[in-house]
Amino acid sequence: MSEVSHLLNAAASGDQHAAAHLLPLVYDELRKLAAARMAAEATGQTLQPTALVHEAYLRLTSPAERLRWENRGHFFAAAAEAMRRILVDNARRKRTHKHGGQRQRVELNDVPTNPEIADERILALDAALTRFAAEDPIAARVVELRHFAGLSIEDAADALGLSRATAYRHWTYARVWLRDAISETAQDG
Repeated sequence: MSEVSHLLNAAASGDQHAAAHLLPLVYDELRKLAAARMAAEATGQTLQPTALVHEAYLRLTSPAERLRWENRGHFFAAAAEAMRRILVDNARRKRTHKHGGQRQRVELNDVPTNPEIADERILALDAALTRFAAEDPIAARVVELRHFAGLSIEDAADALGLSRATAYRHWTYARVWLRDAISETAQDG
């Protein structure tokens, strides 16, 4: 068993010492995943990759969320899910009246921007992905790992215990299904 797997199991069992030693071993990889994910976000995003990693890690190691991770891939799949939840919660929070509601951010150079479009996209994707998970949970997990964690198809396949060809099939099907679901929602709304 690798050191990371051993520390993951110990941290899941409540060993705070193991959790403290785990972060330096997985931090760089989590940071790369978060940076890739945040690069796809609209400009003006207030959440930074470092904050996303820290929040995801806190959620993963909190006593209420402790799980037994089977391996490194399972841990990163859980991290992808945590990052997804954080981004969705952040988009929802920014839509509330208390946090600016429908106000638009205007840059100092007076070029109008519309960061709400990115928030709408992430909320539409989350709603469609939730519906899709009821139909095809494995393909939905492939999407989460690719889109929210920035994993390659090969890494997503490894994390889910799938062959590369099966992961590609799920990815192709999911992209078409989600595009159609989001397009239908946009036309209805």
